[in-house]
Amino acid sequence: MKTVINTVNAPTPIGPYSQAIEAGNFIFFSGQVAINPVTNDLVLDDIKTETTQVMENIKALLTEAGIGFGNIVKTTIFLKDMQTFAQVNEVYGSYFTEKFPARETVAVAGLPKNVNVEISVTAIKG
Repeated sequence: MKTVINTVNAPTPIGPYSQAIEAGNFIFFSGQVAINPVTNDLVLDDIKTETTQVMENIKALLTEAGIGFGNIVKTTIFLKDMQTFAQVNEVYGSYFTEKFPARETVAVAGLPKNVNVEISVTAIKG
């Protein structure tokens, strides 16, 4: 059985997918980009601001699911330019305090809406 998790506090999906799916004790979150859910505008001022918006979108989805960053077990970071890794990592790291999730970071040729960073996460309930 799977349950769709949806909130107006994170960007509306731009394709045929859900913001998140709960299946058993796992929640699989779709990749988030820097779309402000209030204005529906991209936030691309600089890589740190962009990453902060991505993490805030993830936070909104976690909140809707009734969990927090401590429940995340796996993340995937997609970067358009690996030269931005240190700045993205600085912002990303500020959202975690302990028991850091497993992670991979991948350089890609392009991302939706021509953004610079996309992050997806998998979390557990409880």
